Amino acid sequence: MVFPPMECVRISWRVRGELSKNITTLRCVNPVRVLKAQAPRSLLTTAAQGGITAPMLIFKIFRTDEWQTLRKHGETAGAPIDLADGYIHFSTATQAAETAAKHFANAEGLFLVAVEAETLGDELKWEVSRGDALFPHLYRKLTMADVTWAQPLPLVDGAHQFPAGLEQAAQ
Repeated sequence: MVFPPMECVRISWRVRGELSKNITTLRCVNPVRVLKAQAPRSLLTTAAQGGITAPMLIFKIFRTDEWQTLRKHGETAGAPIDLADGYIHFSTATQAAETAAKHFANAEGLFLVAVEAETLGDELKWEVSRGDALFPHLYRKLTMADVTWAQPLPLVDGAHQFPAGLEQAAQ
């Protein structure tokens, strides 16, 4: 199967509230739509949805068999570590490469799955984890309807190759 190249652009916005800060992520065009065509989601959200003015993508790394299970059944409770911890681990654009290096070193056959954080509702919690950073944790099953795009995460010379633009968006 041949996947079209991803082209991503950097998007920044400010989240207001107790943890007021600037957040940067990316928006990818020509994404690989999986399983079924999805209606495009709005590029903007309302202030009532947390004051975010652009969608934030969060990322899940799946092994091939885990990705195939999600596609086949339309939902998943996640990888074995997710089942053990009681939630599905996600990473931000900033955290994804370190997550791959730490938990998937030299692993082939991985898929990077992107999800718009705002669509996950109250079941998405931001909790302190590695390096005292806030990580997104999903306290329900992940469904195919949640998936914005997915693509292979190839291993080249011992390093996973993320979509063009992901690294810049994380800065």
